[in-house]
Amino acid sequence: QVRLVESGGGLVQAGGSLRLSCAATGTMLGVRTMGWYRQAPGKEREMVATITSGGTSNYADSVQGRFTISRAKAMNMAYLQMSSLKPEDTAVYYCNFKFGITEYWGQGTQVTVSS
Repeated sequence: QVRLVESGGGLVQAGGSLRLSCAATGTMLGVRTMGWYRQAPGKEREMVATITSGGTSNYADSVQGRFTISRAKAMNMAYLQMSSLKPEDTAVYYCNFKFGITEYWGQGTQVTVSS
């Protein structure tokens, strides 16, 4: 069974940067898409960025140009480089791996951006 663990969250000043990491354990055969999602209190979970096994990336409009998603070649790590952070980016960030229609989620890591 696949298990995902996020790290790298914390408190940062507006305009600063953070890099989130997601470590995956288990069999990675068949992974199709890796991604980062976030959820703020009172809001629905939203897609932030995704990357396919082939390296194609997709971003939410709200983070386009500021965030960069990447992956390890072994498909056992996903990263989210965040720059020019805004208070609106404050949320719990979750990593997600998709195998066909099956999805796995991490426990989440808190990102807080102060002004």
